[in-house]
Amino acid sequence: MKIVVSGGGTGGHIYPALALIKEIKKLNPSAEFLYIGTEKGLESGIVTREGIPFKTIHITGFKRSLSFENIKTVTRFLKGVRDSKKLIKEFKPDVVIGTGGYVCGPVVYAASKLHIPTIIHEQNSVPGLTNKFLSRYVNKVAICFEEAKAYFPYEKVVLTGNPRASEVMGKDGRVGRESVGLNSSLRSVLLVGGSRGAKPLNDAFLNALSEVKEKDYQFLYVTGEVHYENVLKQVKAVGNPDNVIIKPFIHNMPEVLAGVDLVVARAGATTLAELTALGLPSILVPSPYVTNNHQEKNARSLSDKGAAILRLEKDLTGSQLIKDIDSILLNPIKLDEMKHASTKIGMPDAAARLYKVMQDLL
Repeated sequence: MKIVVSGGGTGGHIYPALALIKEIKKLNPSAEFLYIGTEKGLESGIVTREGIPFKTIHITGFKRSLSFENIKTVTRFLKGVRDSKKLIKEFKPDVVIGTGGYVCGPVVYAASKLHIPTIIHEQNSVPGLTNKFLSRYVNKVAICFEEAKAYFPYEKVVLTGNPRASEVMGKDGRVGRESVGLNSSLRSVLLVGGSRGAKPLNDAFLNALSEVKEKDYQFLYVTGEVHYENVLKQVKAVGNPDNVIIKPFIHNMPEVLAGVDLVVARAGATTLAELTALGLPSILVPSPYVTNNHQEKNARSLSDKGAAILRLEKDLTGSQLIKDIDSILLNPIKLDEMKHASTKIGMPDAAARLYKVMQDLL
């Protein structure tokens, strides 16, 4: 089987694509891949480091307001379609899948016009402009949240989950705890705001340090590299509690996730896929700065089912954060109920499900 994959712009589009490729290689070692992205996008560096054949087209996203730049974007799109057709004809794929980002637009559209089976994968509960556009042309739309169904043609939709979930399964939590210095005899809370961190989360936790040191559970606090030095200065001024481990970044997040009891995080689609695959309860503080407020809607898909506490950024304080953590970790019944609810949502076999959708199209 030969597969063209396209996705870019953010890690939330790229990492699910890579997880899918890895899983397909396990299931079908003879499968061949071509990844089509943009030269200046994050995918350029990330995909090539994985040793996956990579080609580029030039395309930019549409502005949401009326803009002369959108006229240029239409021109770039049409050229992108022509360039994509050329790459697709050279590679001769059996199927083409787009995992999000504006680069998928011309690639998947070109494949559909060449009558090649096509799929788009939507990670969020509210789809972006590109996937809404492409849904009219593709054969199947794979989704991660039931809430996304309403935005796509009903007969095309299939619930697969996020392939990234497959990558956290089977990891050794003991190894994860040891790698960051967590005490194996204490319950653990991971606070993380994404790869760059989240200042509101940092501020709330720093304001709670006086309460934190009195707790009989421990914290792994991931600040984000851009905030790390400033956080250390603030912590030094008040003293670093013995039950708090501070890191700028975690390189082995799947192992660490497997070794903690509760996670405080943003509500990006990849994060939620990982949490539910492991059956982890969470306190979610969605970013209010994302398109269509999709993180809050992502978070509600968990909180409405009892798998998470949703805490809006405007309501987040240090004392509220500790109250939320206590309400879970100090209540064994609630902790177990949230774990069970999270497990019911999780789809750890997401990559295999998506591969089956591909096979069914052939």
